[in-house]
Amino acid sequence: MSIPGSPAGLPAVRRRIQAVLIATQILGGLGIAIGFALAAVLAKEVSGTEALSGLASTAAVAGPALLAMPLAALMARRGRRAGLVLAYLVGAVGAGVAVLGADLGDFPLLLAGLVGFGAGSSANLAARFAAADLAEPDRRARAISTVVWATTIGAVLGPNIAAPAGESVAGLGIPAAAGPFVWAAGVFVAAAVMVALLLRPDPLLTARALAAPAEAETADGRSLKAGLRAVRESSRARLALVTVAGSHTAMVSIMSMTPVALAHHGADIRLIGLVISGHIAGMYAFSPVMGWLSDRLGRLTVIGLAVALTAVAALLAGTAGPRHGQVALGLFVLGLGWSAGLVSGSALLTDSVPQAARAAVQGLSDFTMNTCAGLGGLAAGLIVAQAGYGWLNVVGAGLLVVALLAVRGVGRRG
Repeated sequence: MSIPGSPAGLPAVRRRIQAVLIATQILGGLGIAIGFALAAVLAKEVSGTEALSGLASTAAVAGPALLAMPLAALMARRGRRAGLVLAYLVGAVGAGVAVLGADLGDFPLLLAGLVGFGAGSSANLAARFAAADLAEPDRRARAISTVVWATTIGAVLGPNIAAPAGESVAGLGIPAAAGPFVWAAGVFVAAAVMVALLLRPDPLLTARALAAPAEAETADGRSLKAGLRAVRESSRARLALVTVAGSHTAMVSIMSMTPVALAHHGADIRLIGLVISGHIAGMYAFSPVMGWLSDRLGRLTVIGLAVALTAVAALLAGTAGPRHGQVALGLFVLGLGWSAGLVSGSALLTDSVPQAARAAVQGLSDFTMNTCAGLGGLAAGLIVAQAGYGWLNVVGAGLLVVALLAVRGVGRRG
């Protein structure tokens, strides 16, 4: 069988795959952001209590956590295309269920829908690894960061069209805060169709076909058990998991409750949308810078930068009180810290394990980061209800202390 991505044609294949991934990232980012921006507000409206509003983010990150390992197993067998299509379709169905739950005032049904909706972000997360499949090792972080950056367009636009999306369903009797999920369902379906038709050749299957004979693999070598073994055998892979999970958990925990904190101090839905848009811009718009730094200065240096940025963000947002501008700045810096941690951690993880085990290890990474973030989102609502938003920032920043200690430990071992 001829290999579409043969060495002579590989640059063209890379460009084509990257273009498709960029386009679907824009759509996926729009779908995720338009719904997630008001998830906590919708949960509070349906449940009638602020203490349960944090369950919205918990449910949304539970989706990718639950789907991560099955998705990794599917991609290990059939490639990236099959996994990405499945994740987007599950996200579309989940968004529809969330709308139904809101319309009926059924809080458990709403949470079930948010679990499925959150699965849509599994596709956007997995796409960064699809970008790395065929990248040169010394440009791997930049390949990851370019696809992450593409999410900026849809993700920044999403929260700002949340209000028009809500108004668009007013005549249907659907709660305004559920309107964004109607739009998200359509966007996810469009992304699934684009991947199914255009992501060819499959980047993971092509990378395997081009792998050196020393990295030739068996089905057992691609198993989840083999992925766990690869992580156990690599201290740098373990560091990468801690970095990605810690950065993501701190970001989700703080960001998910920021709309509630802003509303306490008189912010309306449009101002909340602007603050979240700025945060998402920090997450994605500067990811190429993080990729360049990671390739040039090293993964460990940028992991250290992620820790520092998250600490600064927590200080700014946690001490802002009614100063909405300071909260916005803190959330922007929080996004930068997440970007540094995700890009450098993802590149380090891919560097640190054999090609055969990468899909399984990457699925384990997404499972870990979303499980930890789900627990963080659950705790966030309780912390804000009992101790306040300031203490939530203290706890969120403290989560990355583990990553800092891990960086120092790996650095001493060379």
